This record gives sequence, C-alpha cells and structure tokens, in this order.
Amino acid sequence: MVDAGKRAGRQVMPTDQAPEGAKTPDAKPILSFAPRRRGKPPAHLADIDFEERGSVLVEQGLPKFRADQLSRHYFQRHIADPAQMSDLPKNMVERVEKSLMPGLIKKVHTLATDDGKTLKHLWELYDGARVESVLMRYPGRTTLCISSQAGCGMACPFCATGQMGLTRNLSTAEIIEQVRMAHVACENGELAGGPTHLSNVVFMGMGEPLANYRCIVQALKRMTDEPPRGFGMSARGITVSTVGLVPGIDKLAQLGLPVTLAVSLHAPDDELRDELIPINSRWKVGELLDAARRYFVRTGRRVSIEYALIKDMNDHAWRAQLLADELNKRGHGWVHVNPIPLNPTPDSIWTASSPRVMKEFVETLRENGITTTIRDTRGSDIDGACGQLATSVKNQEERQ
Repeated sequence: MVDAGKRAGRQVMPTDQAPEGAKTPDAKPILSFAPRRRGKPPAHLADIDFEERGSVLVEQGLPKFRADQLSRHYFQRHIADPAQMSDLPKNMVERVEKSLMPGLIKKVHTLATDDGKTLKHLWELYDGARVESVLMRYPGRTTLCISSQAGCGMACPFCATGQMGLTRNLSTAEIIEQVRMAHVACENGELAGGPTHLSNVVFMGMGEPLANYRCIVQALKRMTDEPPRGFGMSARGITVSTVGLVPGIDKLAQLGLPVTLAVSLHAPDDELRDELIPINSRWKVGELLDAARRYFVRTGRRVSIEYALIKDMNDHAWRAQLLADELNKRGHGWVHVNPIPLNPTPDSIWTASSPRVMKEFVETLRENGITTTIRDTRGSDIDGACGQLATSVKNQEERQ
C-alpha cells in the first residue's frame, strides 16, 4: 500500500469499467495459461536446427546437402516456396514442401498509415487463428513488431488482445514466418521510401512471449544465427517484452543472448497493478523489478520499462516519484522508462492523460535521474493497438 499522505488527485481504478472490448458490463479479467486449441501446425524447416533439417531430408530419400541449399534460400534470399527455387530439381519440390516447407501463414488484411511508413498486417494461420504484425520505418532503422501467441491469456483489462483469451501458442516457424515476410516487404519497397533493411524486431504484438518460452527461444536463435542456420540479425536489435513472468525473465537471462528486456509495468504499486495487470497477483512489483535488475546484471543490457499513461489511473506525479524511487533503490543507469501515450477515448476510463500531466510525469522521472523517452505510437489511426485489427476485421466479416 502507498502512504495516503503522498497521494494527490482523482483516482480511477480498472474495476470502474468493464475491460476494454468486453461484451458484457460485468465481465472480469481471467488469467489463462491453457490454450483453447492444442493442434500443432505442420512441421517446418524453421522449427528445427540445421542438423535436423538434413536428417529430415534423408528420411524423405533426399540428399542431405539440400538442407544447406534450402536453408540459404529461406534465411538469406527469404524464399519459402520450393517451386521458386531454380536450383531445386522439379521432382523434389513436392516432397520438400510436404516435409520441410509447408505454407504456414497467409495475408488477410493490410492497413497503411504514417504516409506509408507503417504497415499493419493481419495473418491467418493453418487452423484459422489470426495474429497481427506491424512493420515501421524510422530514420535509420526499420522495426517489426511480432506476435508470439494467437490471443493472450494475461487478461489485462486495457488490452483488446487480453479480452480475446488465449487461443494457442505460435510455433517457432509461425513466429519466424512473420519475420521473413517483413524481410520480403522491406526488400520489395512496400514501405514508403523504397527498399530498406529490417534491423529491429520487438515481441510486443499479440500474446505474452514468456508464456511461450520454448518457441520464443528457438525463434531468437533462428533470428540471430548466421545463415544458413538463421537470418544473422543482431541480438541487440531484438526486444522481448513481458507483463511480469519472473521465472521466464530469469531463464531468458541465462541464455547469454544480449536481447533487450522490456517490462510492461504500467503501475509502480501493487494496489493498482493487482487490478491493472492480473499476473501481479503471482509476482508483485518488487519481485518483478528485482528480476529485471538481475537481467541487467547478467546481460549488461539496459532494461526498458513500458508505462502506458492512463488518465487519473496511473499518471499521478506521486506515482512517477514512487516509480523513480523503486528503480533507483536497485541501482542507477540500468533502466530506461518509456511512457506510452494512449489514444483519447471519450466516455472511457481507458483514455489519454492530458499533455500537462504527461509532462509532469516525465519531468519527475528525469529529475530523479531516470532516462525517460515518450514512446512513438505508430498506427493510432489504423486500429493500431494489438488485437484491434483482428477484432475489427472479424466484426466486418460477421456483419457480411
């Protein structure tokens, strides 16, 4: 509990209104780690390591050396269709497609904004589940935001995906296919400004990445391993976010990969965070920040704290001071705070802080020595928050 003497200003609580996107006024957030679907997508080259690819080919009566050839097509040339591989004999195409390179995702819908510098894609998976990714061009870098699960079981009441519930985990290859398709979009000049190079990947789309830990780790390896094993991307350009699965943070730290950890904190006190982020009922703010600090110590990578500013709920100056105190008592220079402006939403408690309040919040953090950068929110005019595009398209289809 926070000392009542430190509090100032109106206090809105998450329970004052039904969760975002809820269909009934009495809906309650329900945590879930059990997926509704348990079927597995077809096995794919990107699911397995380089040595296993050769073994699969041998089992199909194909030469082992083709594993190198296929892997270079996929990870270097970003070709996924064996029929497009000119150096693959035509009599092998069908067997290769069935055993190692089946189609996994197809594009359902694309929305563009920011003068064509942001593309949001809705993908359909083999079983009809849908996920989103967002490709964003900035000066000096191009970033892809990807999904790790279809739906999400974390039930955060301000998140559209959180109200969908967890459909299932994505396979390693379904995650990697989002990355490959982004490479293709960059090379083909689909973003305004012409062809570019995909430099950054953030796991901030649909789902809680650390709840799909095994596939996330394998995906990180495929992204960072050099061809023909993987894409050869820099680990320092990859960010893994979490709402606070402490054991997963500690396991990720042991990997030895210098990826950035982003903690979706959104409140520095358990009283509010228990209601705002349901997983806080298992691992409290102090435990979460201790784990984040351990991650920094182990990897040397500065941790990002994500903090969506919600009017009269978590944007008070005293909460900024409390956040600064909690971070500074664990050391200095180990963390970077990213306040995230929400879209103004009339008649909803899930709405934006005023510019004055946001300025005071940021200044309080900076005055306490906390590096703070207001995050650029791309795609606010195209169902930008994760889960919104999938919900919007689904509603359109149902009306038709």
